[in-house]
Amino acid sequence: MDEIPPLSQAPARKALGQHFLFDPDILHRTATAAGSPEGRTVIEIGPGPGGLTRALLAAGTEKLIVVEADPRFAAALRDWPEMTSGRLVVIEGDARKVDLAEELAQVGAALPAMIVANLPYNVGTPLLVDWLKANDWRGEMALMFQKEVAQRICAAPGSTHYGRLAVLSQAVCACHIAFTLPPGAFRPPPKVDSAVAVLRPLPAEDCFEDLTSLEAVTAAAFGQRRKMLRASLKSLAKTRGLSAEAWLEGASIDPTARAETIDQAGFRRLALHWANSGG
Repeated sequence: MDEIPPLSQAPARKALGQHFLFDPDILHRTATAAGSPEGRTVIEIGPGPGGLTRALLAAGTEKLIVVEADPRFAAALRDWPEMTSGRLVVIEGDARKVDLAEELAQVGAALPAMIVANLPYNVGTPLLVDWLKANDWRGEMALMFQKEVAQRICAAPGSTHYGRLAVLSQAVCACHIAFTLPPGAFRPPPKVDSAVAVLRPLPAEDCFEDLTSLEAVTAAAFGQRRKMLRASLKSLAKTRGLSAEAWLEGASIDPTARAETIDQAGFRRLALHWANSGG
């Protein structure tokens, strides 16, 4: 593998949530956690000094689109030979404001695109929720998060970490944690452990299409997770002229249940009932 560029010595910027990886083995494991990127289009968010970028290119990525908010690293990546050959596309900017579907179309990328990233801690969750809704171009994902966030993505009903993020993620993907890393694996070390969560798209017939409604229902249900659902969903029910108890009973859910006990199928029923009710 080529050496990481000189900017590997550049200090991380706390405001951008930067924590860099340099260990070649960890970088290779991350690059291939969701499957081989060989011959694929891959999107990487926050490449920083380019360790994971190099690992993805070395693993045979056909076209690698990187989004970098830090102008120091974006400028350095533009000097890589893969940029000249067209294998590497560098987009400088905030990933939350980049239209990835449009960028993929502009470069004629093969779809679906994988997303592989050591995500900046301060933007990882909102980015994931956006990508979950993008089932037309988004393929497998291998994403480095704080360990607790990865656990929340992969959690089962009734477990400590089960909540809105698990329901949304598992509505369209099969999720598991590939491996965890201690703070010392990064520079600078974060204050918590990290983990790579792998999300593989479910077959089309198993996906729940209306993630917007599911997002609204789970936000209300888990926003007051200690309350019974008939109480936590009361305000949302009113937006559709519903009684919370009638809504829950119509979805075959006990109104006295709490959000953490409701499985994927139950939340899908709630979302469908709410979406199909008049406002």
